[in-house]
Amino acid sequence: MPQRWNHRSILKIAFLFGIAPLLAQNWSAPLPPAQPWHGASEALVADMHDPWITPAEQTGLESTPTYAETVAWLQRLAAASPYVQLVSLGRSPEQRDIWLVVASKEGGRTAAELTNAGKPTLLVQGGIHAGEIDAKDAGLMLLRDMTVGGMHPGLLDSVNFLFVPILSVDGHERRSPFGRINQRGPEGSGWRTTAGNLNLNRDYAKLDAREMRLMVQALNQWDPDLYLDIHVTDGIDYQYDITFGFAGEQGLSPEAGKWLSQVLTPAVNADLREMGHIPGPLIFPIDRHDPAKGLLDWVASPRYSNGYGDARHLPTVLVENHSLKPYRQRVLGTYILISGALRSLARHGESLKRATATDRNRSPQLVPLDWSQTKGASHTIEFLGIGWKTYSSRVSGRNEIRWTGDPITLTVPFRTFHEPANTVARPKAYWIPPAWDDVIERLAIHGIYMNRMEKAQQVEVEMVRFTTFVLDDEPFEGRVRVTAEGATERRRQVYPAGSVRIPTDQPLGDLAIVLLEPKAPDSFLQWGFFNEIFQRIEYVEGYVMVPLAQRMIDSDPSLRAAFRKKLKADPEFASSPKARLKWFYEKTPYYDDIYMLYPVGRER
Repeated sequence: MPQRWNHRSILKIAFLFGIAPLLAQNWSAPLPPAQPWHGASEALVADMHDPWITPAEQTGLESTPTYAETVAWLQRLAAASPYVQLVSLGRSPEQRDIWLVVASKEGGRTAAELTNAGKPTLLVQGGIHAGEIDAKDAGLMLLRDMTVGGMHPGLLDSVNFLFVPILSVDGHERRSPFGRINQRGPEGSGWRTTAGNLNLNRDYAKLDAREMRLMVQALNQWDPDLYLDIHVTDGIDYQYDITFGFAGEQGLSPEAGKWLSQVLTPAVNADLREMGHIPGPLIFPIDRHDPAKGLLDWVASPRYSNGYGDARHLPTVLVENHSLKPYRQRVLGTYILISGALRSLARHGESLKRATATDRNRSPQLVPLDWSQTKGASHTIEFLGIGWKTYSSRVSGRNEIRWTGDPITLTVPFRTFHEPANTVARPKAYWIPPAWDDVIERLAIHGIYMNRMEKAQQVEVEMVRFTTFVLDDEPFEGRVRVTAEGATERRRQVYPAGSVRIPTDQPLGDLAIVLLEPKAPDSFLQWGFFNEIFQRIEYVEGYVMVPLAQRMIDSDPSLRAAFRKKLKADPEFASSPKARLKWFYEKTPYYDDIYMLYPVGRER
């Protein structure tokens, strides 16, 4: 047998020919015991003879259809229902259309038509991680029941539904029975990353992936009132089958956070419980090997959907279905969550619009860039967990956890990270020279308003001069990230023709701030878009610098004294000819005055 035909290759081929169960026994993931489940939501599954049964329902919600099968079913639905339209957001790198399903009573297929109808709009996004595809199959079922199925009469009278069944379409077609080792179903699913190996839910701020650029452009164009991004978890075992969360009142969109907490959450949780599901908050354990140590909550940065929505004042909910629950249970829970969100938006859409408008008009003078652990006394919460035991593993060489499958209720510490760690005083505007056109282009894709200068402008601005910087040891999401420290200096800076001025008194002003402030964790600076400023290109030769330095010493007693002091205080400097000559070179007019200078200026 040729070397390339390993066990994994054989099983992939076996999956394509439908004989994988015969070969996969030795490679099946040893998942923890599943808790038995039956819920009222099971009545939503179509009869096998229903002409509108979805591909996933035909398998008992054990498997998920291919991209082609999904699109074919949606096209058939769109042909049968005047309420459903399919709109391509654009094509992926591998030339697959990324489809947006538009469901409205008026049958609109443009954002203008939905706006003119005057109803609130929910946008649900599935498959940002293509192996986490629950939303796709739940959304197909719901679309049927809202239209040709007749199960939700009148719902589209009061609300519009936008649905992206698969965002990472290329990752979706990297299809295998081995996509997610820690997930219970479906049989055969896509891959976590794109064809270019980018994680789309780390790309909202930097916009490297074509798929994410198209999605953000869609957010600008369609301007939904509520955005659900649906995932499946990694991590620990617990009883909840569907969890969700958002930035909250401590974030950059406090009014939307209040609405999500006080209006959406109790309504959706009640729907889920009534239909036999166990909803919960997003679960982030302090220690994955010991859940008794407690849970934590945090404010996501704008690389993630919920952090990005918070920064651009788009009410956004991150949904995490529990990976260890059966696929059938997860899909049905997702159906209930989406339908509940539609009903809440239909009833309370005007109050959410008012909350969003308030957030977009706030313009606080002090803007948080990231958050740290909240000060003050800690508190506890009830946690519906699953029992566990620990054991010493010869394989890993440490204590490991083994889940028993037994439901338990714990009272555990709850740690919040809601305290602003870094803040910045809101500037009037930012100035960016045209040499950094890649950054300017991405800001425009985000929808941030800017003025482009037709002539050179001399502007008094604050600029940061870095003194130290640290590059990461290895790439992350395709980029070498950097952190840098420096000091602010006032300058009269000439910005050439083609430069842009970005005012912060605009609806996306906070988003501009967190993308352009160097200390913000998802700023373009920290993502490596300005790494060129950390390289010094112009140098000096010793045969020129030595006599020039001697002339400088002879003519300037204070410089001579400073040099002698430096020699005594810094032995490393004293022993380095290169450092000594560089010290003098930096004090000449030949030295590059924009070395380590962040080119983005703050206008105060």
